[in-house]
Amino acid sequence: MIWDAKHESMPREELRRLQGERLKAIARKVYDRVPFYKSKFNALGVKPEDINGIDDIAKLPFTSKDDMRDVFPYGLLACDLKDIVEIHTSSGTTGKPVVDAYTQGDIDLWGEVMARTLSMGGVTAEDIVQNAYGYGLFTGGLGAHYGIRRIGATCIPISGGNTKRQLDMMRDFGSTALTCTPSYSLYLAEAGKEEGIDFSKLPLRVGFFGAEPWSESMRADIQAKLHIKAYDIFGLTEIIGPGVAAECECQDLLHVFEDHFYPEIINPDTGKPLPDGEKGELVFTTLTKEGTPVIRYRTRDITYLTREPCPCGRTAVRMHRILGRTDDMLIIRGVNIFPSQVEQVLIKMDGVEPHYQLLVERQGTLDCLEVLVEMTEGLFSDELKRLEQKEREIEDKLREALLVHSKVKLVEPKSIPRSEGKAKRIIDKRSI
Repeated sequence: MIWDAKHESMPREELRRLQGERLKAIARKVYDRVPFYKSKFNALGVKPEDINGIDDIAKLPFTSKDDMRDVFPYGLLACDLKDIVEIHTSSGTTGKPVVDAYTQGDIDLWGEVMARTLSMGGVTAEDIVQNAYGYGLFTGGLGAHYGIRRIGATCIPISGGNTKRQLDMMRDFGSTALTCTPSYSLYLAEAGKEEGIDFSKLPLRVGFFGAEPWSESMRADIQAKLHIKAYDIFGLTEIIGPGVAAECECQDLLHVFEDHFYPEIINPDTGKPLPDGEKGELVFTTLTKEGTPVIRYRTRDITYLTREPCPCGRTAVRMHRILGRTDDMLIIRGVNIFPSQVEQVLIKMDGVEPHYQLLVERQGTLDCLEVLVEMTEGLFSDELKRLEQKEREIEDKLREALLVHSKVKLVEPKSIPRSEGKAKRIIDKRSI
């Protein structure tokens, strides 16, 4: 179902004209109202009148997460503080948090793009949506909430955590849709199995999963264990939260809502734009954000774009699911490694669960990678010789996939900490 056919199916040339008009307006706005951006523009010798269409976006400066922290808390406001009705922030675990401030117009926009997201998976006013994203300063919970309300579906605002209660609510209230992180959905499946729940007999039929990278293999695992159709969604605090891009019913790449959030792919080393189909760093410009608009924000996410037509009829550019991040990419002996590559190997193997951690240490002058992999109950009961054979088998598969040797250590079932938010995949001891 297409929520907003006018904009989601807009002819490409008409969409480009709309983007150009909105870019001109937002460039003028931030130059006049945000000293931070006026300084950035001036440093490049760029004026708002130099922006005449969407192609001129390449003239504009980039914005980084460090920039946002430097002007904490209100340095990106493009309106009066009295017009801000809601504030969200990043976790701030690695420094000052990033602030996203919303006018009522921004909240309305958020509801609209999340309504598009949920509609892509067939959610209507008849559905009961269990929203297990965290409510609070994290954008996930309230972003999904506004979309659910916009559609008119019933919202169960349970937030994250309290897994037993999640399962009870799912059964008692007949939830038909679930929103949470992909790793937490598998945690729910695991906990439900322990309680004897047969998910095939529940009304649950669809899930919307984001906030962390996940693979096609993980999707298959989620769909099989929860007996649902699993959709990838994408967003980030710096732009608006969830609702930036989402998969349609075809489950083939994510449609970017580019009438509001203009995407680019750049070479992360040079900053130069890359063509469709080539992997690079994802960059976003908010074309309609009122509270804290952002120009060419470097997300650190690695993906690629395509403008090939989608059978669903939506015309927006599509992005591949996130392949990794420039700041969670490991470089081991000159080889780039993303956790998702490890996951893709493990999820195809018998006797292990898709729960793992990567430990990186420096021994002398060499970086060494150890992969902790959780066994199934069945493998855990096997003799030591069998476990050693399985470790060697996984090591061989990982060497083929990663092109670098890693030591594999099988660990007991449920010994790797479970996450009710983003899964912690990497423990890098080189920085200690």
